[in-house]
Amino acid sequence: MSFYLALSLALFGIGSLGVMLRRNLLIVLISVEIMLNAAILALVTFSRMHGTVDGRVMGIVAIAVAAGEVAVGLALVIAFVRLRGRPDADQMDLLKW
Repeated sequence: MSFYLALSLALFGIGSLGVMLRRNLLIVLISVEIMLNAAILALVTFSRMHGTVDGRVMGIVAIAVAAGEVAVGLALVIAFVRLRGRPDADQMDLLKW
């Protein structure tokens, strides 16, 4: 079980580095998804360790929320690329105008 927690920690670390260091909006969106999957893996691992189904149910709900988050995030990225021509996260504040 500790292997899965270590894998979850590694995935979360990779995702957080991707969010902090990259400027491409698609890479940032993928990094957020990696972080969310790492949290789901930790939930399922703890659920298995304690012998309950609570973490698994929360994992399924989190997957459903992640699907909605991807749809909205991808729609924002597509709108931004159509507006500016390139997916640069530094120019994302220009969408408020």
